[in-house]
Amino acid sequence: MRKKQLQKILNFIMDAEKLKCEMRHSWLSNGRQESVAEHTWRMSLMALLLAKELKTKVDILKVIKMVIIHDIVEMEAGDIPAMTTLRNPQIKELKNSNELKAINNIKQFLGSSIGDEIYDLWQEFELKETPEAKFANALDKLEVQIQHNQASLDTWEDFEFDMIYMMDKHVQYDSTLVDLKELVVKDAEVNIENYRK
Repeated sequence: MRKKQLQKILNFIMDAEKLKCEMRHSWLSNGRQESVAEHTWRMSLMALLLAKELKTKVDILKVIKMVIIHDIVEMEAGDIPAMTTLRNPQIKELKNSNELKAINNIKQFLGSSIGDEIYDLWQEFELKETPEAKFANALDKLEVQIQHNQASLDTWEDFEFDMIYMMDKHVQYDSTLVDLKELVVKDAEVNIENYRK
């Protein structure tokens, strides 16, 4: 029984390699497109570095678990940029449907308490109600903008120049995150100013 479960876990780990291959809309400072796995890694680093700075107490282990699996559905559903779903509600509905199907498939494939834990963490992240989910969600938005700030502004689409001001609702519950957001926005504004000269 144990070897059978270990084989399932190994198969899932191998499938999760797709997140290293799934490209996001973001670009790196060296001009290469970013993968989902790279975004998740830096979110995990941010969680570790920022958790003790928060005014809101969080269970850091739970946050890191949530961050690691928050985009796990993209190994099946693919990555659809937020700006695409903002512009097209039908695509957002399809994305939500595909991701729900993917998390159910993951839960069923892994079975046992591991599948249940991943499913529960993903659902908690999506609801954004607990301190851990709010923190993970804020990190998700902040990391995206930090990466955009590090990329060449030639990679930005027109509306992304305004998106730098859309993080407020994701960070406002904690003054530390508000302060960090202000630093990230300031970096973006400096980059934009230099780019437009």
